[in-house]
Amino acid sequence: MPSFSFIHAADLHLGSPFQGLALKDAAVAAVFVEASRKAFSTLVGLAIEKRVDFFVIAGDVYDGDWKDNKIGLFFNREMARLERAGIPVYLLRGNHDAASVITKTITLPPNVHEFPTSKPGSVRLEALKVALHGQGFAERSANDNLAITYPAPVSGWFNIGILHTSLTGREPHAPYAPCSVDDLRSRGYDYWALGHVHDFEVVAQDPLVIFPGNLQGRNIRERGAKGAVLVTVEDGRIDHERLIVDEARFAQVDIVVGPEDDQAAILRHVEQAVQPLVDDMAGRMTALRVRLSGVTPLQGSIAANRQQWRDEVEAACHRVHEDIWLEKLELKLEAPPEKTADADGALDLHQLLAEHAGNAGNADIAAEAGRLVDEIAVRLPGGLGATEQPLDDSMEALIEEARQLLLARGQGAA
Repeated sequence: MPSFSFIHAADLHLGSPFQGLALKDAAVAAVFVEASRKAFSTLVGLAIEKRVDFFVIAGDVYDGDWKDNKIGLFFNREMARLERAGIPVYLLRGNHDAASVITKTITLPPNVHEFPTSKPGSVRLEALKVALHGQGFAERSANDNLAITYPAPVSGWFNIGILHTSLTGREPHAPYAPCSVDDLRSRGYDYWALGHVHDFEVVAQDPLVIFPGNLQGRNIRERGAKGAVLVTVEDGRIDHERLIVDEARFAQVDIVVGPEDDQAAILRHVEQAVQPLVDDMAGRMTALRVRLSGVTPLQGSIAANRQQWRDEVEAACHRVHEDIWLEKLELKLEAPPEKTADADGALDLHQLLAEHAGNAGNADIAAEAGRLVDEIAVRLPGGLGATEQPLDDSMEALIEEARQLLLARGQGAA
């Protein structure tokens, strides 16, 4: 069997609008939008530099239907670079760019091969003795086990299965094309190039089953380095290495505040927690979430003056590095016990909130909060509210923020 190499990528999500960032800072959101394109251009450049034999994309090239042809033109440009370098591309559609989702088209160069969506298809690379097998999504929701319908391997060749799947479940990703590792093994392939899950994961070694993750983090849940995988096959041995290409990153630091910490001490804690991120930035902008937790007599003041504290924390980040931008200040603070009870027997807000935090109360509060969020979402510009989390936070986080503010006001914080 000849030696060869290929790049396995997935979840490019070209055209992702970064709604949450756009709500907070349009300029920062624009940096992340451009980062998605730069990351893919960098990966294409690496493919050409390393002279790989082919390029695999396991779904979700696009984030959804195009508003115009700009995204299609960009992808075509990058595919044309690969064509001029003699590198063929094999891709399939995922849930975000299913055949039913993408309505516009741009004619791609002849080096791009798309797998069918109605049934599995195969491509044979005669010179390399490689067979690739794959099936894309016809509809955004694919609930069938597609893997078990993939064809038998080509005997004596290196067989690659390409599939957009959640396997047996990978939260918070939707359960699309569910299957087990045993289902994959049953096909007898040598390598499974998976997509859909945005974290890098080597799922199995025999055969090698890999999620490369997405090329560029898109929200605070997608933290850390992002990229693709370079696979090399030589003398029947399979090696792989990550190619990190992301241009901007999300990160989070958790800081525990003590009862004796004043404002200056808390901001020093922020600077100390942020400092280790600098070595990993390598010129990338970092959108940082800072979570403050612990017991402090400043709880009421911090909650009541959240915006001022947010600005102070962002200033602390900038004192460490100018390219660290505060994505959110998250408060999980509690006042000392002696501050929460009224000596004269007045209403204890902590007790009242606890009584209404039971299962029934939670459901009622969540329902009312959901109704209010829906009212706000329809007023957001540019379709920013048309997401699973239109205010870029879970309902639990929004309710907790309201609880913190209520406690602050109840304590008379100014």
